[in-house]
Amino acid sequence: MKINYNVSAIIANASLTVNEKKFNASTQKLSTGYKINHAKDNPSGIAIAKRMNAQLSGLSHASQNASNAISVVRTAEGAVSEMQSMVQRMTELAVQAANGTKTDNDRAAIQEEIKELKQEMTRMMNDTEFNGKKLLNGDCDLKGYADVPGVKVAYYADEVPVSNYRFTLNSIDLDAEGNVDLKDGSISLLMDGSEDAFPADASVSYDKDKVTVKASNNFEMTFRIAKDAAKGAVNLDITGIGAMRVQIGANEGQVLDIRIPEVSLDLMGIKDIDVSTENGAQDAIERSKQANAYISAVRARIGAYENRLDHTENSLDITSENMTGAYSRLMDVDMAEEMTDYSNLQVLNQAGISVLTQANQRPSELLQLLQ
Repeated sequence: MKINYNVSAIIANASLTVNEKKFNASTQKLSTGYKINHAKDNPSGIAIAKRMNAQLSGLSHASQNASNAISVVRTAEGAVSEMQSMVQRMTELAVQAANGTKTDNDRAAIQEEIKELKQEMTRMMNDTEFNGKKLLNGDCDLKGYADVPGVKVAYYADEVPVSNYRFTLNSIDLDAEGNVDLKDGSISLLMDGSEDAFPADASVSYDKDKVTVKASNNFEMTFRIAKDAAKGAVNLDITGIGAMRVQIGANEGQVLDIRIPEVSLDLMGIKDIDVSTENGAQDAIERSKQANAYISAVRARIGAYENRLDHTENSLDITSENMTGAYSRLMDVDMAEEMTDYSNLQVLNQAGISVLTQANQRPSELLQLLQ
C-alpha cells in the first residue's frame, strides 16, 4: 500500500468526472427541452435546424401576409359591390326616364338622383383604402405611360406583353359642348410587325375620348386622349408593374401580384350620362349595362384573388405544421428516454461519490501499521 499516490481515488475521481459531465448535459436537456443546446452536440443537426427555424418564421409571416391580403380584397369587393348596386339603381332610373309618360321636370328630378349617385361612386373610388393605401383609384393596377401630354393609359389586360407601342394621333374631334369625341381614323396604329408595333390583327374602337385596342389572345388596351394632346407620333410604355405585391412565401420571389383595376366613372362609361331627355335616357340604359358588366368583371377578378388567397393561406399553414414537426424531431428531447438516462447517471454519480469517499479513507488505514 502506498500513501504518495492514491490510485484508487484517482480512478474513482476520473469516472466521477465523466459521469458528472454526462449528468450535467442530461440535466440541461431536461430543463430546456432541447436535445441540441450547443453546436458541439450535433454540428450538422443544428445547422439544419436553424435553417428550418428561419423558414418557419418566414412561413408564419407569409401566412399573416395572406390573411391581410384577404382583408384587402374583401374591403375592395365590399365597396365595388355597393357601387354595382348604385349602377343598377341608375339602370332603373334610366328606364323610368325613357318612358314617354315622363315630363322634362320628372326627368330633371331623376337626373338629380343620378348626379348624386355618380358623386358617391367617385367618392368611394377615391376614399376606399386599406392601411392608408387606396384600392379603387388605380394605384393597385398595372401602370402604363405615354410620352405625349394629354394621352393617358387607362387600362390594359394581363395578356398585353410588356413592351412599347406606337400610334399616330391624326385628329381630335370635339362635340357641340367642346368635349373630345373621337371618330374613326382619329388614330393610326403601328402594325407592321416591327418594334413598338401593335398586333397585326388589332382593331380600334372609340367612345368619346376613350380609345380601345383589341386583338387576338385577349389583347386589350384602353387609353384616353385630351383635347390639348399634341398630334403626331405617340409612344406608350407598358411596364407590367404597379400591382399590389404580396409576399406569400418564406423565400425571395414567392409573391402574388394583386391587381385591382380603377373603378371610375370614365372607365365604366357613365361619366356623362344624362337622362334629362328621352334620347339621353335610352343612351343611359345602354351605358349602365356596360358599367354593370365592367364592375362584374372587376368583382370576378377580386373574387378569384380571394379564393386563391384562401388556398394559399391553407397551404402555408399545412407546410408550417409539417415543418414544425420535422424541426421538433430534430431539436426536441424525448423526455421519457432522457429521464431514463438521467436516473441512470444519477445512480452512477452517487455511486462514484461513495466510492471516492472510501478511496480517500484508505491512506488513513496505513496509520495502523505504524502503531
